[in-house]
Amino acid sequence: MTVTLSRLYDDPVAAHRAVMDLEVSGIPSADISIVSSNADQTYRSDSKMARKVDRDLDGVDDRAEGAGAGAGMGAVLGGTAGLLAGLGLMAIPGLGPVVAAGWLAATATGAVAGGAAGGIIGALTQAGVPKKDAELYAEGVRRGGTLVTASVPDGHRARCEAIMDQAAINIREREQSYREAGWSGFDPAAKPYSADEIRTEREIYRERTLR
Repeated sequence: MTVTLSRLYDDPVAAHRAVMDLEVSGIPSADISIVSSNADQTYRSDSKMARKVDRDLDGVDDRAEGAGAGAGMGAVLGGTAGLLAGLGLMAIPGLGPVVAAGWLAATATGAVAGGAAGGIIGALTQAGVPKKDAELYAEGVRRGGTLVTASVPDGHRARCEAIMDQAAINIREREQSYREAGWSGFDPAAKPYSADEIRTEREIYRERTLR
């Protein structure tokens, strides 16, 4: 028996680390997915990531120095093995531009292409995520977050949750913040956030975290 675990991150680098730690723990790349907002063009297919990627925590940027024009996302990430090597740019209705890899992204884009309602909401609920939580995760990505979802054996659930929880946001607290600001549910027809709006959103939660 397997269970689906999803976590939302404000920092995409923390989400990348969670993915890699899951892989190191023995979860196959095929059972993990990542969807990250790219409204601010943090990721570009023709340049290196704007953020440092420090997989080994040695304080040195791990990306290949030569990642240049025409480089794929795998090269952008310094030749990372596993799921992150397959990151690609795409657009998902309601979320806007994202960079994504894995089964969730494939299911979400497939649903859109096939005319199925829901997109990422449908993909998450199909995987067993409650609709209420699926809407929160989708809204979180729309506002600049990164979603990591993994299908793991039930016997490994506690270990995988511990890995994913390390830098994840508290989804219930974030839901309260959204609702206090007037949010009532995810709208796939809503206009995606702009780069400026996402920067403002991230700053709000960064300040709350520092308090």
